[in-house]
Amino acid sequence: MGDWAKITGFFRKDRGHLPAVAYSLLAAFFVSVVLYARNSHVSGSPNTYLYLEVGGSLLCFCYAANALVRFRGTHDRIALILAFGFVLSGMIETLGYFGLNDLLRLGPVALSHVPMGWMVGRTLLAVLLLAALAVERFIPTARQPSRETAGALFVVAAAAYVTSAAFIAAPATPVAKAGALFSRPWEALPGGLFILAAFFFYRRFQQGKKSDSDASLYDYSLFLVALLNACCHIAALFSRRLFDGPFFLAELSKVASYSVMLCGALIDQARLFDQVRTLAVSDPLTGLANYRRLIAVIESELDRSRRTQRPFSIVLMDMDGLKSINDRYGHLVGSRSLVRLAKILRNHSRAIDTAARYGGDEFALVLPEAPRDIASRVASRIRERLTTEAESPSLSASAGIAAYPEDGDTPEKLLGAADRSLYRMKHRGSAMNSIARIAACL
Repeated sequence: MGDWAKITGFFRKDRGHLPAVAYSLLAAFFVSVVLYARNSHVSGSPNTYLYLEVGGSLLCFCYAANALVRFRGTHDRIALILAFGFVLSGMIETLGYFGLNDLLRLGPVALSHVPMGWMVGRTLLAVLLLAALAVERFIPTARQPSRETAGALFVVAAAAYVTSAAFIAAPATPVAKAGALFSRPWEALPGGLFILAAFFFYRRFQQGKKSDSDASLYDYSLFLVALLNACCHIAALFSRRLFDGPFFLAELSKVASYSVMLCGALIDQARLFDQVRTLAVSDPLTGLANYRRLIAVIESELDRSRRTQRPFSIVLMDMDGLKSINDRYGHLVGSRSLVRLAKILRNHSRAIDTAARYGGDEFALVLPEAPRDIASRVASRIRERLTTEAESPSLSASAGIAAYPEDGDTPEKLLGAADRSLYRMKHRGSAMNSIARIAACL
């Protein structure tokens, strides 16, 4: 996600007013394009409108399916509410097109009225964007996903009922007279709601960046979706009749917002899956490979060594005196000591080597195409690096080495041989310490 950090880095607060200036220039350019399309009498066909509506509806349904998967994995209530919201919006817009066909049979007078399905679907989506933010902020997370699902359904149903009832009770929404600046003033209602949603989603994204340096693309896409939908209704404000230039700019902005929503969700889903895959094969404390990954690497190296007839080695390392460190300095310092050893292992490994946490205070290093003497030098270099660390407490580690093929031809045999070598080294070190203590007493 480094490239994404570079892109969103433009919007940091330390850049002053640059983001506001950039958005202002984009808004001015968009309004200029809308006014040009309005005055040049550009128009499209109902078939083009159909293609845009069908494409937008498919994007809505695809995003809804993705959002449900996201909720199952992360319990993100915003994704759950928007899943239902986009499904309803897609269905309303699809049904609205068939109603528009019936309306067009009435003649050119029909072109001077705003379709009811358009207003209901667009306003409902804006309301649900704001409702999702309110639910996330003011309603505590439930322990049972079924309650969250029921709550999201209630919010969606209430928003749909209120929005539909309001527009059914309201008078028809004709296009204003030719001389009016805003031909469709009713568009200001959903447009204002989308602008409000864009403001709150941008604030949410900025707060997420403060707490997490690798801010989610999904969070930023929510802001872009609200912003593009606001642009959709800004364009629709200047539409004098259906199928004219501003009308199709509004449609294009709407479909673009759905595309951004789906792309942002898919990219963030891939990021989440990558994190899950990484956590499944790595140790959460040290970041090294875990036992499962270690066994898989050893099996892979055994298969390759059998084909190439080249040796490889395994180094087992055990931190000396971890219990004493925990008792004297506390478990946080003990955990920090494990992280320090893991960092040294990582820094003194080649790109093809695999460093892993084998147990509580035991680590393993798989060295492909390295015989025993090279593994012995690597272990000595790591132990020397530990003794030269300035950070307190000082650390030391014992090491045991096993090499293929002389020490075994299975993961169990190789790890057993390395463990026996490690035990001999620790036992020899303990015996030498005992002799030193006796000599000191004499």
